[in-house]
Amino acid sequence: MHPREGWQGHGAPRRPGLSRRSFLARTAGAGLAMGGLGPLLQACAPALAGNIKVPLPRPNNPVTWPIFKANQPIASGLPAERGATLQIFNWVAYVNQACVNNFQKKYNCKAEVTTFNTMDEALAKLRSGLSFDVFMGVTVDVLGQLIESQLIQPLNHSYIPNIAQAWPDFRNPFYDRGWQYTVPYTIYTTGMAWRNDYVHENPDTMRNPWAMPWQAKYKGKVAILDDYREGISLGLMKNGIFNLNTTDRNQISISRQSLQDLASLVDVHIDNNDYTEVPTGQIWIHHAWSGDMAAAASYMPKGVPVEVVSYWFPADGKGPVANDTNTVLRSATNPVLAHLFLNYLEDLPNALENISYNGYMQPLNEITPQRLVKEKILPPNLMSTAVLPSYFRRGVGELQLPVDADALWQQAWLVASNGI
Repeated sequence: MHPREGWQGHGAPRRPGLSRRSFLARTAGAGLAMGGLGPLLQACAPALAGNIKVPLPRPNNPVTWPIFKANQPIASGLPAERGATLQIFNWVAYVNQACVNNFQKKYNCKAEVTTFNTMDEALAKLRSGLSFDVFMGVTVDVLGQLIESQLIQPLNHSYIPNIAQAWPDFRNPFYDRGWQYTVPYTIYTTGMAWRNDYVHENPDTMRNPWAMPWQAKYKGKVAILDDYREGISLGLMKNGIFNLNTTDRNQISISRQSLQDLASLVDVHIDNNDYTEVPTGQIWIHHAWSGDMAAAASYMPKGVPVEVVSYWFPADGKGPVANDTNTVLRSATNPVLAHLFLNYLEDLPNALENISYNGYMQPLNEITPQRLVKEKILPPNLMSTAVLPSYFRRGVGELQLPVDADALWQQAWLVASNGI
């Protein structure tokens, strides 16, 4: 799931109950138990317009998407729409309203943000015909369907000169060669967060830091993310398997067994409250997202210094790395303003202002761990939550899986998380 799924707003707890991934995992298990993969695979198969077959982008199999005759980029040199209201479609609490307000002032327009809680919800609204200009936070795993269904339009690069400020990787990303449809938005890692005043092990000195949660002495104080991809990936890495898009049934089973062992060993919690539970000390070791832990200072109890919170991601970048993208919808009635908004968020001052609100880093050349500390956006002890270009290049992405393999992942997560 996306780190923002179920988020109710900045500083608010996520909703209790099942996440989208948890729900899918449980329905996956039920489908498997009641008669095989057929109905399940049909339900889980991504489809926006019929049974579209799309390639699965990988770093070793980059994809250049087609530009369709009926869906061409807008012309160059057009003026920004006047008297317009830019319609922005985004995750809850995933853009700083101050940035939106400043954009309105700069371009003498209005801007309205409509939010969604899950990517499934967002796609359903777009399929129903709801119209927006900008679609923010688009995950790489749904990009192909959006393009092949012609729901997003190819970009005219002349309106987005600030792409020069982005890491070179995003000017030719493997999932959208030539950045024909996307500009980068946020980037984040999945690692280990812990309260270093209660847990004295240093992951950097451990033989396998991904095995950090498997310690009986911390029973009741360990949590992993409520996410079938993140959960099974953790079990894989605990066993030295770093193909986080594996279709190997045996490897998936090994991960499932490791997670079942973890449940027995430490009475593990499964939730996405890493950003509150570690700062407050409710949980001492939490499998966590970097952007959540970057905001730890906002959740520290009175009198408790943020320095007691630590976050680990391997220095060689060999761990889960993900990024979101921003796009212009084909239905945009203000496509020039939409392009200009994408460009606006690629500019360093605006990106820094945005990060100061949502905690999730943007991959611009001038945004470094040191710069985030200097701007007082990030505490020095949490510089490890910042993402380096090398992480994107060496990291392992949890990318879109073939439908049958995805069902195996979901079934394994159902078994591992059942009853916890």
